[in-house]
Amino acid sequence: MPHLDSSHLPAEMAVSTITLAELSAGPHATDDVEERARRQDQVQRAERTFDPIPFDIGAAQAFGRIYAAVTAKGRKARGRRAMDLLIAATALAGNIPLVTCNPEDFEGLEGLIDILPIDAEQAGRTHD
Repeated sequence: MPHLDSSHLPAEMAVSTITLAELSAGPHATDDVEERARRQDQVQRAERTFDPIPFDIGAAQAFGRIYAAVTAKGRKARGRRAMDLLIAATALAGNIPLVTCNPEDFEGLEGLIDILPIDAEQAGRTHD
């Protein structure tokens, strides 16, 4: 899947509360002081920039469709992937495209949601 040029991103973007949860855990997942500070800055920037989309009853219901699509492709829908799939369910429930630096995390969902891959450097990230 080719990466989208940042000039083709939607004019209005949001972040899910699940993404904020992942970002909030990030600083605690490293012992490197500089990396921890970089991750904390990333969390704070996201909190200042976006009004998060909640994981609500619609997203919970959409998760069933996400789960079914992933398992139909023979992929696991639990464990490490669960957070990504909850983010996908939020996008499905809101009928909004999912912009990601990691499109492979959402393989098998192309028929349910629009996945817009973007290069990590264009998104202002150096790595996960």
